Amino acid sequence: MTDSSTSRARPGLRERKKARTRATIQACAMRLFREQGYDATTIEQIIDAAEVSETTFFRYFPTKEDVVLHDDYDPMLIEAFQAQPPGMSPVSALRAAFAKVFEEMTAQQRAEQNDRIALSFAVPRLRAAMLDQISQAVQLLAGAMAERAGRRPDDFAVRTVAGAVVGAAMAVSAAVADDPDADLPALIDQAIAHLEPGLTL
Repeated sequence: MTDSSTSRARPGLRERKKARTRATIQACAMRLFREQGYDATTIEQIIDAAEVSETTFFRYFPTKEDVVLHDDYDPMLIEAFQAQPPGMSPVSALRAAFAKVFEEMTAQQRAEQNDRIALSFAVPRLRAAMLDQISQAVQLLAGAMAERAGRRPDDFAVRTVAGAVVGAAMAVSAAVADDPDADLPALIDQAIAHLEPGLTL
C-alpha cells in the first residue's frame, strides 16, 4: 500500500511527465520570444521547436498568452503557506511560504520566472491578460488567509490584506520588468517585510 503522505510529496510518473512537457513547451517558447519577439513568434513555431503536436500544445496552453502567464507556483505557495505553524500571523506565514518556494526553485527556474515577468509587462496583450490573474490571485490568497485566521474568505479585512499582498507582488514584478536580472526572492521578501508590521487579521 502506498502511504498517502508519500504520494502527495512525490507526484506520480504521469504528473512528472506532464510537468516536463509543459516546461519544455514554455522553455522553447521563451527562447523564441527572446530571439524574435513575442508578436513575431507563432504557435506553430513553438510547436515545432518543442516537438509536440498541436493537440498537445493546446492541452497545456489554450492561448499563446498562457504560455507566458501560466506557472505552477501558486499551488506550491498555498501549500507552503498552509504548512506554517498555526501561531504565525497570515502575513508572516506568507513571507515564510515565499521563502520556502523560492528555496526549492533552481537558478534556471528563477531566471525563467524573471523572463516571464519582464515579458508580461512589455507586451500590452499580456499586461491586459494579467488583470484576470491578479483577481484570481487575490481570491486564492484570501481563501488561504481566511482559513488560517478563522474568518470568511469574503471578509472585507481578509480581502484587503490579500489585495495588499498581491499589490506588493505587482510592485516587485514592475521592478523585475525594469531589471530582469533583479533578485526576485529578495525583492519579494523585502516587499512582504514592509507589510508585515501593519497587516493583521
